[in-house]
Amino acid sequence: MLAWMNEEAWQRTLHTGEVHYFSRSRNKLWHKGESSGHVQKIHSIRLDCDSDALVIRVNQIGGAACHTGYRSCFYRELREDGVHICDPMVFDPKEIYK
Repeated sequence: MLAWMNEEAWQRTLHTGEVHYFSRSRNKLWHKGESSGHVQKIHSIRLDCDSDALVIRVNQIGGAACHTGYRSCFYRELREDGVHICDPMVFDPKEIYK
């Protein structure tokens, strides 16, 4: 997935070993998996050459990172004839987010 992280999210991530983000749409900090239980436990953290972007490799608990029920938020592929779902759904969001 791709998400935004502010200083507070970064500090909580380092402190807890689980990934926290800052939701710009909700204007608040969120712990990934706080609703679903599908938390992201840190495996490793990589920084780019300018130290202004991170890749956090995680152990994805629950099998899915995406709130739509897919393992990844990047479950669609653009092809010549349009957008196609290219990965299987892992869970039904209606069952998780009641």
